[in-house]
Amino acid sequence: MSEPLLVGDDLTLSFGPTNALAGASLAVASGEIVALLGPSGSGKSTLLHCLAGILRPDSGSVHYRGQRLDDRSDEARSQLRRSDFGFVFQFGSLVPELTAVENVALPLRLGGLRRRAAEARAVEWLDRLEVGAQAGQRPGAMSGGQQQRVALARALVTGPRVVFADEPTGALDSLTGELVMTHLVDSARQLGSAVVLVTHEARIAAYADREVVLRDGVLARPSGVPA
Repeated sequence: MSEPLLVGDDLTLSFGPTNALAGASLAVASGEIVALLGPSGSGKSTLLHCLAGILRPDSGSVHYRGQRLDDRSDEARSQLRRSDFGFVFQFGSLVPELTAVENVALPLRLGGLRRRAAEARAVEWLDRLEVGAQAGQRPGAMSGGQQQRVALARALVTGPRVVFADEPTGALDSLTGELVMTHLVDSARQLGSAVVLVTHEARIAAYADREVVLRDGVLARPSGVPA
C-alpha cells in the first residue's frame, strides 16, 4: 500500500468550552474521494479545515505528502492552499465584483500567471463545466447552480492534488446538486485529485469511494486508506 497523500492523526480542537475535534484521525489516498458524514456540530467542517491547513489543531498532526503541514507558518500554508489545494464551499464564495472568468482565473493570477493565459485557462474550465456562456457575468446575474459550477471551476483550474468540498450542494435543489457532484467527481477523476467531501446527505456521499462518520469530534468508522 502506498503512503497516504493526506493524514490527520489524533486531532483535537476546541472553541472555548466546545470540543469540535476529540481525537479524530483520517488518512486519504491520492485520487480517493472520501465523504465525511455526521450530524450538525459533529466536527466535519472543522476536520476538513484542519486537513486543509486553514485551522491549526490544538494537538495531533497533519501530514501532506509525508511532510508536516500544521506546524508550518501561515504564509507557507497559504501558499500550499494556492498551489496544491482547491476549495468549494456551500455558497460558492465567489468575489461579487468579478466576472465568472475573473473569479476562476484568480488563483492562477495569485500564483503569478499572466492575465491572458490565466483567463484562457479559466474559459476552458468554464466550458468544461457547461457555464462558458456565463464567463462575462458577475455572480449576482447567475443562478445558484451556475455559481457553484463557477466555484468548482475555480477550485479545479490549478490542477490541485486535493479538493476540499464543504457541503457543495447544500444550497442547491436535488437535480442541480446531482449535476454539480457529477462534474466534481468526473473532473477530479480526470485530474487524479483526491477529494475530501463534507455532507449530511447520503445521496451525495454515495458519489464517494469511501464514507466515514463523525460523532462528537471522533470518527465512528475505521478510516484507514484502502489497499
